[in-house]
Amino acid sequence: MCTKTTPSNSEATDDQSVQFSVEGLRDGFVECVPIALGVAGYGIVFGVLASQAGLSVAEAAFMSATVLAGAAQLIAIKLWETPIPVVAVIGTTFIVNLRYVLMGAALRPWFSQLSPLKAYGSVFFTADENWALTIGKLKSGSHQGAYLLGSGLAIWSFWIIATVIGTVAGGMIGNPAQYGLNFVLTAVFISIAVGLWEGKSSFLPWITAFSIAVLSAQYLPGRWYILLGGLGGSLVEVIRFDG
Repeated sequence: MCTKTTPSNSEATDDQSVQFSVEGLRDGFVECVPIALGVAGYGIVFGVLASQAGLSVAEAAFMSATVLAGAAQLIAIKLWETPIPVVAVIGTTFIVNLRYVLMGAALRPWFSQLSPLKAYGSVFFTADENWALTIGKLKSGSHQGAYLLGSGLAIWSFWIIATVIGTVAGGMIGNPAQYGLNFVLTAVFISIAVGLWEGKSSFLPWITAFSIAVLSAQYLPGRWYILLGGLGGSLVEVIRFDG
């Protein structure tokens, strides 16, 4: 991902001057705060479930700080029992997070200009929400290579704080669904999707990804629909672009 390459003529104007600056870091953090607040609502849900599963505040916070993957953490905590089903937890988390392979590949045209430390250090803080913001930012012509890291730090910090709040107040909060917190992440993704819509050219890959994901969720076990939907939409876009 971070191998130094000479960009082609078509890419040179877009990624030749990618910069990793304090300004980009700050802009990423500040602009992602509204999204991070939405993610925090989901973090409270995780904290409540972690408390109900028997995790201490420190254990739940440590998990959020080192994993930083909302869907994977929620799935893992639902599987949590004594003894912990290690194979099931790891296997399910692996499948759910395979989408990050596609997401990381999408960043390559810009991140290939950064050093391995800057690129991989930023990727650690990648979540669906700040990845979408970063892609939109870079596609618009921005050269702020530190934007992913800054926005990721916003989500990371709010996610940990929300986890602690949810774990501490789990007994008082009760079922998060009664407050609508289970819909927060869906609302966030809808708002991000609207921002990424590029008109009629987006329709075919989007509807393909949606259809494959729905069918996969219907007929396949586990969370394969996440990966298969993404692969299907990506393949259609590649075929359309090459054509």
